[in-house]
Amino acid sequence: MTIHDHCVSRRNFLKFTGSLAALNLLANGRPASAAGWAPSDYKALVCIYLAGGNDGHNTVIPSLDSPAYGDFQTPGTYRYARGSTLALHAGGQYNGVSSKLGLNTPLEAPYALHGALQKLCDRYDQGRLAVVLNMGSLVEPLPAGLADFNDPLKKKPSNLYSHSDQMIDAQAGSKSDGNGWGGRLLDLIDPSLLTSLDAVSVAGNAFLPRGGNAAYNVIPVGGNLALSGVGWWPDNNASPALAGIKNGLLKQDGGSPLRQVANRIFGDGIQLAANIQTLSSVALTANWPQTGSGGLSGQLQTVARIIKKRLDPVGGGTGTGRQVFFCMLGGFDTHSGQSYQQYDLLGELADAMDAFYQEMANIGAADKVATFTQSEFGRTLQPSGDGSDHGWGSHHFVLGDAVQGGVYGTMPAYVLGGNDDANGRGAWIPAISTDQFAATLGRWFVPDPTVDWSLLFPATQGVAVDLGFMA
Repeated sequence: MTIHDHCVSRRNFLKFTGSLAALNLLANGRPASAAGWAPSDYKALVCIYLAGGNDGHNTVIPSLDSPAYGDFQTPGTYRYARGSTLALHAGGQYNGVSSKLGLNTPLEAPYALHGALQKLCDRYDQGRLAVVLNMGSLVEPLPAGLADFNDPLKKKPSNLYSHSDQMIDAQAGSKSDGNGWGGRLLDLIDPSLLTSLDAVSVAGNAFLPRGGNAAYNVIPVGGNLALSGVGWWPDNNASPALAGIKNGLLKQDGGSPLRQVANRIFGDGIQLAANIQTLSSVALTANWPQTGSGGLSGQLQTVARIIKKRLDPVGGGTGTGRQVFFCMLGGFDTHSGQSYQQYDLLGELADAMDAFYQEMANIGAADKVATFTQSEFGRTLQPSGDGSDHGWGSHHFVLGDAVQGGVYGTMPAYVLGGNDDANGRGAWIPAISTDQFAATLGRWFVPDPTVDWSLLFPATQGVAVDLGFMA
């Protein structure tokens, strides 16, 4: 990952988010005063964050038979703008093109996906995949494009091309309340109905699942949270030690409010470990790719096990409620060597998303779980050698049986310095905000007619709150 001078380092970013996690846990120690909406069914949102800034220009492209695809001599076309180093074409080893979207369905659109995304293209043909064009962080809508961007009275995101700043913006949305937009959705639910596994990251510290009511937890891949030092064999040695911690150590607070909160959090952690220690025994039936335990496939397998456990009444699951999950696939900061790097990463993304979808379908939950992608920004349309630089708007996917398959939004013009371009190099000004994307998922996730979505997601004011890609 390339970090410019004006960006904070990844280490400092993790320290910052770690501090926020501690503050959030303290906030969770205060009971909410008002009850919220009560779900009677089950739904989950699963974010796959493409860390580094995925190049949307080569993720979704004009179909090869469309005028927008063009050639290397015609300005205003995809091929002319991308040049021979980055343009996808038919039959390329790393930069080939998948089937045209909707080739055999009524959903036919003049677009195609990167060749590594063929499995997602197949799901599109089944009506299970939505493609959301030119989405990104906005503080307020900029419908006039470049004119609005240059208007000093219009609010724009700060530090647009900074990894750390835009990671937070993508996961928080435009509302500055210290929470992620996924956690903010959980805050709409009656706090008494929330559990310790409703806001979960399986990819380390993350902002998106954090809210004010649900206890946000980082779960390692595989779900092993055993307390070190009390796993002795035989069990009759471990049990008294654990009981001593619960009934002795954690009851010694000296009257200190801070120690009381710390002890409660420690106790909650012990209980959480007990709740998930059986995850490895939850059987999976889909054809999962083998990419290492810490890869995206491993993360989604852990998510699948948590969901299956919730939906299994025999295993103590309630079968109801709401859960928000955060996964991450890194490596998208492709300043060089983009063709082969993106090919490998998008292939891993498609294989893991497809296996997870199949796992949910196998347990009858494909209509209860929406899986979607996010990234801090897209990349420049104009190449930088054999790579690309930090951009702004990009294209994203939403997968599930509750998804209304199709293409949503419009493709910007392939014109450097045109009305859609913020910096003259093809950093697209988003036509769809993160807030609109989040609100569309939110209205499906929490179908409470009393919610004022424009207040929850301010960048939707004056534009469509619901983009229509969810049932």
